[in-house]
Amino acid sequence: MEHSASDSETEDHVQPLLRRKDTGNNQKGSRTLTMNAYYVFIKIYNFDPYNVFLAIAKNIPQRLKTGFVLQGHIFSSMSQQASVYDWDSETQGWILGSFFYGYILTQIPGGYLARKYGAKWLFGIGILCTVIFTLLTPVAADLGAGYLIAVRVLEGIGEGVSYPAMHAMWASWAPPLERSRLLTISYTGAQLGTVVALPLSGQICFYLDWTYVFYIFGAVGLHWFVLWAYFVSNSPSLHKRISEDEKTYIMASLKNELSPTTDYIPWTSILKSLPLWAIVVAHFSYNWTFYTLLTLLPTYMNDILGFSIQQNGMLSALPYLGCWLLALLGGQLADLLREKYLIRTVIVRKAFTIVGMVGPAVFLVAAGYTGCNYVLAIAFLTLSSSLGGVSASGFNINHLDIAPSYAGILLGITNSFATIPGMVGPVIARSLTKSNTIPEWQIVFYISAAINIFGAVFFTIFGKGTLQPWAVQRIHIR
Repeated sequence: MEHSASDSETEDHVQPLLRRKDTGNNQKGSRTLTMNAYYVFIKIYNFDPYNVFLAIAKNIPQRLKTGFVLQGHIFSSMSQQASVYDWDSETQGWILGSFFYGYILTQIPGGYLARKYGAKWLFGIGILCTVIFTLLTPVAADLGAGYLIAVRVLEGIGEGVSYPAMHAMWASWAPPLERSRLLTISYTGAQLGTVVALPLSGQICFYLDWTYVFYIFGAVGLHWFVLWAYFVSNSPSLHKRISEDEKTYIMASLKNELSPTTDYIPWTSILKSLPLWAIVVAHFSYNWTFYTLLTLLPTYMNDILGFSIQQNGMLSALPYLGCWLLALLGGQLADLLREKYLIRTVIVRKAFTIVGMVGPAVFLVAAGYTGCNYVLAIAFLTLSSSLGGVSASGFNINHLDIAPSYAGILLGITNSFATIPGMVGPVIARSLTKSNTIPEWQIVFYISAAINIFGAVFFTIFGKGTLQPWAVQRIHIR
C-alpha cells in the first residue's frame, strides 16, 4: 500500500471556515486564521518602500536646494539640515540596484530553511535585519556610497527570505479553497504600502528631512516584529490560541497535500517540472513590466507628460491603489468560483493570469499613444497596473496548488528568476530612452507588453492546478 498525492480538484467542497455562519468556537477560530493574514499584511505594508531605494542626490534643480528622490520623484524639504550627495548617475544606478543583488541570493536558501526549520523566525528575523539596516541607512549614506551599497545589499539579503518564508507558512495554514483570498489579503500590503508610503514620505521629508523617512518606518518595523513574535506560530498545531474546530478544519483540509517529512526534497523532480517553469516564465514576465514601471514611470510622467508627482502624490499612487483593490477582489472571486461554482483550480488560475497579464499589456501600449494628455495617460497606466493585481490569484499563488509542501522552495526558484528584471529591465529601458521621446517610450511599452503576453501564453499552455505526483513523498508500507 502506498500513500500518494491527492488531487485537490476532486476533494469534497467543504464550506470554508471563514465563510461559516456558526457561532462560538468557529468564529474564534476564524479570527486566528485572519489574524495570521493580518500580521503578514502589516509586514508588507511597512516594508514595501524599502524595496525601492530612496536615492538621495545633489544633482537636482537648484530651486530644490535640499531634497531627495523617491522612485524618481523629487521632494523638497523645509529643513536645511538634511544632507545631500553629489553622486553621478552611474553611482546612483549601483545604489538602486544593490538591493536586488542581496535579494536574489537568499531566495532559494530562504525557501529551503523555511521548509526545514519553519517559517516564523526565518521570516521575522529576516525582516528585523531589514529594519536594522534601514535605520542605519542615513549613517551609511554619510559615510559614502560604498557603505550605502553594502547596507542595501545586506537589506536585500534579509528581505530575500520573506516571500519564500511566507509561502512556506501559508502551506501549513491556508486550506485549499481559501488560498486565493488569504494570500491576496497578505500580499497586497505591498501595493497599499506604496500608496501610503509615497505621499507620506514626501510629507515627512518636507516638514522634517529625508532621514526621518528611514527612522519612522524603521520604528514601525520594530513594533511589527514584536507583534509577529508574540502572535504568530509556524503551524496550527503549534498555535496556543487557536480553537480546536479551526485546527481540525485546517489540518484535515491539508492532510493529503503535505509531505509527511521535512528531510526529503525531490530537487530533480522540482527542476524538471514543467508546471513550475510555467510559473517561472509568468513571474519573470510580470515582473519585467512591474519593475520597469516602478522605476521609470516617474521619469515618463515628469519628462513626457510634464506631470508633477510631488504636487499630486496621491494621484501618482493610483496605479498601486487600483492594483491593491483588484487583487483583493480577485482573491475573493477566485475562491468563490472554486468553492460555489466548482470551477477547476487550473481554469481559475489561468483565467486570472490572462486577465492580469494581457490586460495590462493592452493598456500599457495604449498609454504610449496618448501624446501629452497626462489625464488619459494616467488613466491607462492605472488600468494597466490595476489589472495586474488580478494575477495575484493566478500564477502568483500557483506554487501552493502544485506542491504546498515545497511552496517556499518553489517561490524561491521563481522569484530568483523574477528578480532579474529588477536588475536589467530598467537598464535596458533607460538605454532605449536616451532622448526621452514618445517613440522611444512606445518601444519600451511594446517590449514590456510583448513579454507580458508571452508569459501569459506560456502559463496558459503549461500551467497546472493540481498536486503534482512528486509533491508528496510516497511511503511504502510492507
